[in-house]
Amino acid sequence: MTRLVLFDIDGTLIRTGGAGVHAFGRTAELLYGVTGVAERTHFHGRTDTALVREFFLSNGLQGRSWDIRHFLDAYVFLLDHRLQQNRGEICPGVPQFLQALKTLSEPPAMGLLTGNIRLGAKIKLGAHSLWGDWMCGAFADDHDDRNQLARIARDRASRQLGRRLEGHEILVIGDTHRDVECAQAIGAKSLGVCTGGGSSDELQKAGATWVVTNLEEFPMNSLQEQMN
Repeated sequence: MTRLVLFDIDGTLIRTGGAGVHAFGRTAELLYGVTGVAERTHFHGRTDTALVREFFLSNGLQGRSWDIRHFLDAYVFLLDHRLQQNRGEICPGVPQFLQALKTLSEPPAMGLLTGNIRLGAKIKLGAHSLWGDWMCGAFADDHDDRNQLARIARDRASRQLGRRLEGHEILVIGDTHRDVECAQAIGAKSLGVCTGGGSSDELQKAGATWVVTNLEEFPMNSLQEQMN
């Protein structure tokens, strides 16, 4: 039985139209005068903090904790501004899927497992009224490594549910091979969705338990069975 479902955000729950990438590039340009960062950086499936550390290292800049915090403070300001102009869109099937989970005879807890820092996640999901329904979460503030975030999310949910969750009781939903790897790191099941950074072939090769084009394809009439 699945007791916990963990969702990635970008390319899984929502598409921001590149707002995060744009905000990251503008932050690098405005604070450090470095241009073209967005074009040179691979963002899919990575954590905000790891991306900032990489930026400092590749440009010969200091990357102290304060410097990283300063960068991310500017980033979320620019992210919020960008999303006020164009908030992007919810990925196909997401509202229906979330509602279907809530109406199962034994609804699982729902949480976030994302490379966004917490405030960035709140800004992105808040633009679509999707912030607030999550029992727990793990964010880039917690760790640079996505696999460690999976362990943190599992442990937080376990504490809130009052018992240790086993891997087979957890489902991770995401759009890249890194999300599948997160699931594998804690022995969880994974559902790959082709609404963001990964193709069906890539997700299948990574070892996803299920792969769908989008969450509309996941059979709602057999969701209870699929979640067992």
